[in-house]
Amino acid sequence: MTVPLVDIRPWFSGTVAEKAALAAAVDQALRDSGFLLIKGHGVPTSLRASVRAAARSFFSLPVAEKQRYAVSVGGRGWLPPGAEANAYAEGLETPPDLKESYSVGADRAVGIPDIDSFWFAPNVWPSADLESVATSYMAQMRALSDTLLGIFAASLSLPLDYFTAHTSSPTYTFNINWYPPMTVVGAPADGQYRIGPHTDFGTVTVLDREPGAGGLQVYTKDGVWEDAPYDPDAFTVNIGDLMARWTGDRWRSTRHRVLPPQESAPDEDLVSLIFFYETNHDARIASLAPPVGRTSYPEVVASEYLRAKLDAISMH
Repeated sequence: MTVPLVDIRPWFSGTVAEKAALAAAVDQALRDSGFLLIKGHGVPTSLRASVRAAARSFFSLPVAEKQRYAVSVGGRGWLPPGAEANAYAEGLETPPDLKESYSVGADRAVGIPDIDSFWFAPNVWPSADLESVATSYMAQMRALSDTLLGIFAASLSLPLDYFTAHTSSPTYTFNINWYPPMTVVGAPADGQYRIGPHTDFGTVTVLDREPGAGGLQVYTKDGVWEDAPYDPDAFTVNIGDLMARWTGDRWRSTRHRVLPPQESAPDEDLVSLIFFYETNHDARIASLAPPVGRTSYPEVVASEYLRAKLDAISMH
């Protein structure tokens, strides 16, 4: 399997040897694939189902009602059809992605107006139900992401807080993506995807997905697009460009895409829960030196680097 399945329970209750074996497995997965499935994470299946149900209720509303919450990329609210074309980040001009999203995220202001207005804007909620379950979910995702960053540090024989020292007041985004069926969006145009080929931008992404014919594909080291494996109890985890830079390209920020709706499943609609974790807005990210890293990138300020990436995918 190109994307391995890793049980992280030893990190919480295992022996020293079991933790070391887990760390080694994670390092290998991120070097080879940039993706892994994780189980043993402790996030209740019921919470994931509740978020998905509340989101489906919103996405089923009339367009005129959803329009009240419409925002552009980086905003808090509804990203309507046509708002994004993720392949633009790779310099590929494609039709807009065939999806809708509801986007929320970090909202604890740091007292710098220019930073707060973009990275820590107040969340907007169309229902108390979605607010309740999504807020709980984000709290669990932030905790899980910090756990993963601890495992990442251990896998490189670094102090366990090497990465989390930069996540005391992090930026993060929680996108709930709805991929409508072909019966709603029609046949895709040439080169059009539910999400076009791209890499993620931050440190770690935690994805709860539904399987489908028009689902997630990962680009392998051998240059082949493969369907991502699915396990109903597992999260799909991958690193983003910022983490790849941080590790001096030891780890892969891997291209991936979500296929368009398929003629074989014209009624298929999918909802994905995607938590994009980053760092403190002012974190300065410098590449780890050899023997850990193998590429030395210029130091970047996290929020400036990420803002440029987000601007690249927005359909202005």
